Amino acid sequence: MYRPYWRAGVCKWMRLKSETSAIQKLSEIREEYRERVSRGYEFRAKDCKACETPGACCLDAHFVNVRITRLEARAMRKVLDTFPPELKAKLEERIEETAEFVKADGKFACPLYERESGCLVHHEAKPIPCISHGCYERVGDLPPTSLQDGVEASVDLLNTLTYGKPQPRFPIPIALRRVT
Repeated sequence: MYRPYWRAGVCKWMRLKSETSAIQKLSEIREEYRERVSRGYEFRAKDCKACETPGACCLDAHFVNVRITRLEARAMRKVLDTFPPELKAKLEERIEETAEFVKADGKFACPLYERESGCLVHHEAKPIPCISHGCYERVGDLPPTSLQDGVEASVDLLNTLTYGKPQPRFPIPIALRRVT
């Protein structure tokens, strides 16, 4: 299906992708980015397994400020749908509570992090900013912001090609609630 869109005052046509094929492409984009960060930067960061406060970065409401697109939320939902009913119900409740907290305060701890097992969507749907994160000793060791920005621009384009218009980014719990 083709849909018109406007750029710089000129009508253009774009071919829309199915959500299923877009989630697959998103997975490829994420994996390529993960490999690039791993090869070029992650070796300079402290290993998460050696952390004195495991998960603190994901659970600190003052630190977590990750916003995701509709497609990223759909990919996360796809993973959540594979969980046992008890765990899924627990997570749905946590997502709702966290979404309400975000509306009131603007900050949140990631509702998809479990102390016992870590990030519940780590392998299949971890957001780009989370892939970038690491405990780096020096600011110069971090992956450059431009690298993450470029990957996020690709994800934004993929969202546009999937849903026919640009998709805003929302905090993780709000985005997950919106695609329920």
